Amino acid sequence: MNADRLPGPFPDISATWASLQSQLPITPIRTEQDYQQMVRVANSLSDHLSGNDNDPLADLHAIVKELIVHWQARNLTVPRAEPREVLRHLLITHGLKQKDLAGIASPTVVSDILAGRRAISKKVAKALAVRFQTDVSVFL
Repeated sequence: MNADRLPGPFPDISATWASLQSQLPITPIRTEQDYQQMVRVANSLSDHLSGNDNDPLADLHAIVKELIVHWQARNLTVPRAEPREVLRHLLITHGLKQKDLAGIASPTVVSDILAGRRAISKKVAKALAVRFQTDVSVFL
C-alpha cells in the first residue's frame, strides 16, 4: 500500500495504532515471550468471536493467527515421536499445563494420555491439531 493512499495523515494512524496496542498488544513475534503473548491474544480474540464471518474481530484474529503460524514455521518443529510425546513437547514449548487443554479434554484424560494409559482419540487429535496449528497426523 502506498503511503499517499492511506486514509489520513500518519500522526493520526500512529496515535490510533498506539491506542490499539495499549488495549491489545499486537507486535511482530521476535522471541518466545512475544510468541506466548500472541497466542494469548489469539485465544482471547477467539473467545470473543461471534462465529459470523462479518465479525470485525475475525480479520484481526486471522492476522494474529498468521503471525503465529509464520513464527511457528520458522521456530517450532514437531518432533517425530509417539503422539503423547508430541503433546508433551507442545505443552512445554507453548508454556501450557494440562488444565489449559480443558476445552479439548479433561485434565484427567490429558494426564492419562501423557502417562500412556490412554490413546489420543480422533476427536481430541483434531482439536489438538487446531489448538497447536499442526497436522492432525502427529497426534494419531
